[in-house]
Amino acid sequence: MKKVRVALIGAGLRGINYMDYALQHPAELEVVAVAEPVRQRRENFKKRHGLAEEMCFEHWDDLLAKPKLADAVLICTQDKQHFEPTMKALQAGYHVLLEKPMSPDPEECIRMGEMASKAGLVFSICHVLRYTPFFSTLKELLDKGAIGRLMSIQHNENVGYWHQAHSFVRGNWRRKDESSPMILAKSCHDLDILLWLAGSDCVKVSSFGSLSHFTASEAPEGAPLRCLDGCPVADECLYYAPNIYLTEDTNWPTSAISDDMSYAARYKALEEGPYGRCVYHCDNDVVDHQVVNLEFASGVTAAFTMSAFTRDISRTIKLMGTTGEIRGAMEKNEIEIIHFGSGKVERISFEDMGGHVGHGGGDLRLVKNFLKLVRTNGASQGLTSADASVQSHLMAFAAERSRVEGTIIGLQEFKERYRAKEEAN
Repeated sequence: MKKVRVALIGAGLRGINYMDYALQHPAELEVVAVAEPVRQRRENFKKRHGLAEEMCFEHWDDLLAKPKLADAVLICTQDKQHFEPTMKALQAGYHVLLEKPMSPDPEECIRMGEMASKAGLVFSICHVLRYTPFFSTLKELLDKGAIGRLMSIQHNENVGYWHQAHSFVRGNWRRKDESSPMILAKSCHDLDILLWLAGSDCVKVSSFGSLSHFTASEAPEGAPLRCLDGCPVADECLYYAPNIYLTEDTNWPTSAISDDMSYAARYKALEEGPYGRCVYHCDNDVVDHQVVNLEFASGVTAAFTMSAFTRDISRTIKLMGTTGEIRGAMEKNEIEIIHFGSGKVERISFEDMGGHVGHGGGDLRLVKNFLKLVRTNGASQGLTSADASVQSHLMAFAAERSRVEGTIIGLQEFKERYRAKEEAN
């Protein structure tokens, strides 16, 4: 088996997690270079993978300016920093694996999708859910007609109250103008899965939702701007920062607040950084709950709910067909098939992947599949090609447009509008 050489652009948590595949399977993958602007992260990644100093770059432009260093690049920068390195990497002849979302700009998504079609290179998006045993089994059941013809889907993404506070109130994805709308940043995975399971193009989208709880009007009386500034409700607040980030557990989400995990560094991060702010006094503007209704060309309808107000971080789904229904809980590793008429119930359970395996095992399966595609030198684009991902991204953009404007969006017209705009430019 040919070993694939990969360069990483963006050594944050996602990039580190994906590239751990090289440590677990050194015969399959070798990390040969990194571009990361934060010096401490760059140094940590250098040591983790034994990289030479000259193969570590502060900016991705410097890495891509060199003669081709690897077979492929993995791009895990912030959402708004995806387009330029992706286009330059493809132009330089690299196969590309890009973290989702592709871009917060619909025109950039379309341009990247078109570039993928022309490049003759592997260009995959990190829609990891398609690679999980849970969702791949659901797809197999539908394809073999286990519940007859699929008619409708109910799907819930339960964000988790503390995850919402960490990532979408205090964290990097709290503002649309700095990252992406919530439906894109958090739920493009889910819209992609619905598109895949439905098995046909999405034709109409409508959506409703708002930011209702994590606002100044909901703040407890006397709550200061920062948790460490003498909060009167510290003992009872679900979001009191020291209770979350100053414990002995320095795994995620605590690992996101500082590159130094000492108590003093974490305390300073809460005093000065975004994660020490009161969740009711942040500058967040993304929604904390949203519903999306979808109609597909096959006649399948889907209802998707994303909500911050759940205890657990989980995904649950119900698939309704002409001869039966399927109910599934991803984090419980359970699928239940209920047959009409006979009343027969089948149950499928999966081996617990463990909390250390990202997205129910999907992260590492995604990387493994990408390496396989690279070895074919682009002969196949696989499950999550950028070209295919454009539609699920446009579904997310259309959902946000519908939510803001209160309209039903036709997907074909929506796409053509952006394509015409791009051509005009």
